[in-house]
Amino acid sequence: MRIRTIIIDDEEPARLLVKNFLSDFCEIEIVDEFADGFSGLKGINELQPDLVFLDIQMPKLTGFEVLELAEHQADVIFTTAYDQYAINAFEANAVDYLLKPFNRDRFANAVRKAIERYISKNKQQKKVKSVMAAMDEKTEIVDRIAVRTGSKIQVIPADDILYLEAYGDYVRINTNGGSYLKEKTMKYFELHLNPAQFIRIHRSYIVNVNQLEKLEYYDKESYMAVLKNKLSLKISSSGYKTLREKLNL
Repeated sequence: MRIRTIIIDDEEPARLLVKNFLSDFCEIEIVDEFADGFSGLKGINELQPDLVFLDIQMPKLTGFEVLELAEHQADVIFTTAYDQYAINAFEANAVDYLLKPFNRDRFANAVRKAIERYISKNKQQKKVKSVMAAMDEKTEIVDRIAVRTGSKIQVIPADDILYLEAYGDYVRINTNGGSYLKEKTMKYFELHLNPAQFIRIHRSYIVNVNQLEKLEYYDKESYMAVLKNKLSLKISSSGYKTLREKLNL
């Protein structure tokens, strides 16, 4: 277990102290440190740490502004010389609030809280992933797919899908209105989309046969699926056989 950690504090001695105290914990991996709120915010979004040690009064951005603007959510231990921010810190769901100057024992207590929270969250995430995996194995047919684009959620009716395309660890869902990425497998969509309407024509493609205009001979006994929007998709030999069987060609 390695808890990826960054330190954001405008005072170098404070950063050095945190690094020194963290050397007592083999569970903690310090991935970077930052001397102002603006660079710290960039570091949170790019490095996506598990834990952040965060000062409150800093140049450019305060600690609270960093948390408000951060796209990635990490556990936070505040380190500050000002006690009037404690209530705001815990309202921000901070792991702990260390009032400078703090000693090694007080610091260790805060880190142990962070480790416990990290372990608890990991257990919960594993449980959720297990449930999701079990649900993915069920062959219930879906008539819509929810996707996230930035901060927005969009629901795509299955009938609007032209074809699906393998895209690394994702599947790209192509519609007339645009393309969307979903963190699923092609096998998942084979199981969950209507098999009479969606056919795997290639290891990289699943096509909506309602969008199919014709099959076109390509070369060496291979074919292309031509969609109504004139886009052509390669068909494998097994995909061609499946298409002929399902469409009675």
